[in-house]
This record gives sequence, C-alpha cells and structure tokens, in this order.
Amino acid sequence: LSNFEKPNFQGKLQQRRAKLNQQINRELRLRTGAENLYRATTNQKVKETVSLELSFVNSNLQLLKEELEELNSSMEVYQTDSEKVNVPMIPLGLKETKEIDMTIPLQDFISEHYGEDASLYMAEIKEFMDLRQAMRTPSRNGAGLELLMEYYNQLYFLDQRFFAPHKTLGVHFHWYDSLTGVPSFQRALAFEKGSVLFNIGALYTQIGARQDRSTMPGIHNAIDAFQRAAGAFLYLQENFSHAPSLDMSSPALSMLVRLMVAQVQECVCERITLTMEEDDLMSNLKAAQEAARVSDVYSLVLQAMSVPLLKDYVPFSWISVVQVKTQHFRALAHYYTAIALCDCTGELKALMQVHTRPPDRLCLQEPEDRLRLGKAHLRKAIIRHEEALRLHGVCKMLRKMDILQEVLSYGHTRSLEKYSDIDQEDDFCEIAEAPEIQSHTHQKPDIQPPDFSLVRITDIFHRLGPLSVFSARNRWVGRHVCLIREETGLGLTLRGDSPVLVAGVLPGGCAEAGLREGDYIVTVNGSDCKWAEHAEVVRALKSCSERGVELDVITLHSHEVHTWNIINLITAPLT
Repeated sequence: LSNFEKPNFQGKLQQRRAKLNQQINRELRLRTGAENLYRATTNQKVKETVSLELSFVNSNLQLLKEELEELNSSMEVYQTDSEKVNVPMIPLGLKETKEIDMTIPLQDFISEHYGEDASLYMAEIKEFMDLRQAMRTPSRNGAGLELLMEYYNQLYFLDQRFFAPHKTLGVHFHWYDSLTGVPSFQRALAFEKGSVLFNIGALYTQIGARQDRSTMPGIHNAIDAFQRAAGAFLYLQENFSHAPSLDMSSPALSMLVRLMVAQVQECVCERITLTMEEDDLMSNLKAAQEAARVSDVYSLVLQAMSVPLLKDYVPFSWISVVQVKTQHFRALAHYYTAIALCDCTGELKALMQVHTRPPDRLCLQEPEDRLRLGKAHLRKAIIRHEEALRLHGVCKMLRKMDILQEVLSYGHTRSLEKYSDIDQEDDFCEIAEAPEIQSHTHQKPDIQPPDFSLVRITDIFHRLGPLSVFSARNRWVGRHVCLIREETGLGLTLRGDSPVLVAGVLPGGCAEAGLREGDYIVTVNGSDCKWAEHAEVVRALKSCSERGVELDVITLHSHEVHTWNIINLITAPLT
C-alpha cells in the first residue's frame, strides 16, 4: 500500500471493525433472549425450536468473531512503507464506542443542581458532544493522540461538574472489546476514562509499528511510542479496577505491557545491528546478547498470553508472531556468536562471558576449537530458524505476511551459507555442543506513564464557576439579598477570590439581616462574579447607589473543605 492508500485503508478497517462489533452485539442479544426463553418454557416443541435457533446464532457469532480476529490481525497495514525489510510489530486496534447524546442529562443537572437556566449552556454541551464524536475516530498520528488526551482531560472536569458521589447521571457508556467485539456498558464515568486511556495506548502501538526502523530516527521514534504505549496500559492497570471488558482486565493489560516492552527491546536490538561493524568481535557479541535478550522477553510475553483467562482470548496470529520472534531472535543470537568466533579476533574473556557456561572440552585460544564452536552455534541458529519458519507456516494470517516470510528466509539462508562456507569434508572432529547465549541489554525499556499535562485545556463548563465550590460534590442554598448602605458602610468583611467569601458580618450593620459568615457572593447587581477577583467585588460594592446593592449568595451545607481557599488571603473591610 502507498503512503496515500494506507491512512484511507486504516480508516476503512476501523469502519469494518465497528460494523462487526454491532453485528456481534446483535447476535449476543439474540442469544440471551433465546437462552432465557429456553429456560422459561416447558413446551418441548418450543425448546427444540429455540435450541435450533441457538445453534444458528452461535454459528453466526463464531464466524463474526473469526472475521474480527482476522481484522485485528491485520498487522501489515500498520507497518512502515520503507523498502528496507523489518520484522513486523504487533499493533492494537482501537476500542469502538457507540454515539451517545448527553444533552438532556446535562441540561437537567445544570437546572437541578446549579439552579441555572440550562438553555444558556447549549453551546458548551454541543462543544463537549462534538469533542466526544471526534474522539471516536482519531487520526493515527500525534494529532489523534492530542485529541484523545484532550477528551480524557475534559472528562476530569465533567466528573467534577456532573457526577455526584451517590447519584448517576443516567448515561450509559457503551464500548466494544478491542479483540473480540463483545460489548460492555456502564454508567460509571471511570469506564469511559479507562476506555479512552486504552485507546491512547493502542494508538501509540500503531504509531510505533508505522516507524521506518531502517533509520536511527525511526528506531528512536518506535522505542518512544512503544514505551508510551506500555506506560498507558500500566497506568490503566494500576488505576482502574473491575473493568467489564476482558481487554481492560489486569491479566490482559499485564500481557500488553510485556508485549510493548518486548517490542522496545526488539527496537534496541535493531539499533545495535544497524550500526555494528560486521568484522568486529565486540559488535557481534553485543548483537548476540541483545538478540538473546529479545528472545527472553518474548518468552515472557508468551507466558503472559498463556494464562487461563487469556489463552483462548488472544488472537492466534499474535501468539504465532511471538513464538516466531522467540525462535528468530534466539537464532540470531547464535548466528552473531558464530560470526564472532569464526571471523573476528579479540579478547578470549569476552568470548567466554557471552556464554551461559564454558564450552565443553574446547580451548578458545585455538583457532580450530573456535571454528568448531562457531559451527555448533550455526547449527543451533539453523535449527531455530527452521522452527521459526515452521511456526510461521502454521498460522494462516502469518502466511499472508510476505515481509515476515522474507525476514525469516533471509536469516535462515544466511546461516546455511555461512555454515557451508566453513564446513570441511575432512573434519572428523567430535561435534561440539554450543552453550546458550547470556542475554544482556545495553538499554532497558523505560516505561513512560502518560503525561496529560502536555495537552492543556480549558474546562468547557467553566462558566458554572470555580470547581472548588461549584461542583457536583458540593450542595448549597442560594439567596437573593438587597443591602442599603448606611453611614457606617455595608457592614461586612470579604476574603479570597473566585468566588469571594463573606468573612465576617458586623453586628448591627445592614448586612446582618441577609448575609452570614461563609457565604459566597455569586452576583452583584446581576453581574456574574463567580470568577471575579477580590478587588473587583470590593469595587462593585463600593460603587453602589443610594438605592443599595443586590446580591446573589450561596451558603454551602459544609464549607470545611474550602478553608484552604481563604487561608493567608488579605482581609479587606468594606466601610
């Protein structure tokens, strides 16, 4: 696919995935209804009919899930367009979500809780709904990540503004499992936040897989993207619990973190091989240990994929890729060690340390013994390459990936040719046994947690007032007060900003009849001053006419939580 065709194809892929999710959802509803009817009826004929219907529905479900798995296994479309051959990486498809209309619930909450005319906030509600709609189909680049993070940050404010501790907004958030398409829904905003965070991680995997890893900048960008993907999944695992969908369960997220770490390690190995000197001993040994490390971490990924909850959940193509890479990089470790032994000169100590144990009955100071051990490593490399090719052939999806076939075949052919070059017909020495390679990395993956502060936003509903007071977690009583200035003034003392607090009411003053200590001033003569600074409110009160000043104030049911707002602030008496 060309650069122009790929983004378009990725969009169509996501649309097809969304359609499949809807079809799976419909079949699941049909199955639930049929199962309920089967349990409820005592009529044998009805039971037989329902049983036949269930068989048909289950067959449809299986076909749809297989089609979805094939889409989720479409790794090639997310790979780089570089002519240089790279081993394909595993990207994740984004979770799909249903379109929802929150207009009525938000309007009702603004009217009931904040006591304001909800029609005045239609622009804000529309802005939020437009943002959610855009978030459903982000572009596969930095702009898409910014969009997801912007929406995630807005959810913090939405949570504070509209989600009371013991009351739901009455909105159901529908999301589909990333791998199976099984729908889940919850009223908790945490599910929406967790799903968006999952998509941030998934989008990083797609960005990482698309990098041209035949260049140093491309490898650096891929490492950064996979580390950030791992950070998003780890943050989700540590901060969100009781996920209703399997892709956000702790075992699945743990597996995804390990997978991303393995892909980072693979990029580190590629960077070593990209800059290595082919006839340099230390370069080859370094590459061998890095390749062994990659094989080890993919073995850990395979273990994570094999836990009971996931063994029938993870796509077979993913498992196959991980198995192939485990064998492929172990083969590369033996190959680079063989090159170091056969073609390079250097320190004996380094050759000994690269092995997990000393070679049996071999003296590596002797050229013949070094050659024998090199041949033994090449034999192991060839065996591992052949196993990687066998595993590749077992999986239908991998057989369609020409690029992976090319990489595996090249590695196998290279090892065979090297073995043929050094093999001697008159070599009657006992075959040596090659020890395993001691894995080691010169750059451990640095998991990067999401930094949401990188995307600065303004609370869409900021006109409701400062969150310290005007939030869903606070309750208050509002009053309208009219004060007539006396010779001694209005008789009150103010503190703080945004909103300004009545710090004291002078006994016998005109304010005593309508105000009390702890009140927040919301308007002065009809002008909103929830966000006004201290000096602005003082100025407005001092400029009142002889007819007096009209105030709207609120009294919190408990203002203990707001004492931090008024500590160390200047007190200004109004006289």
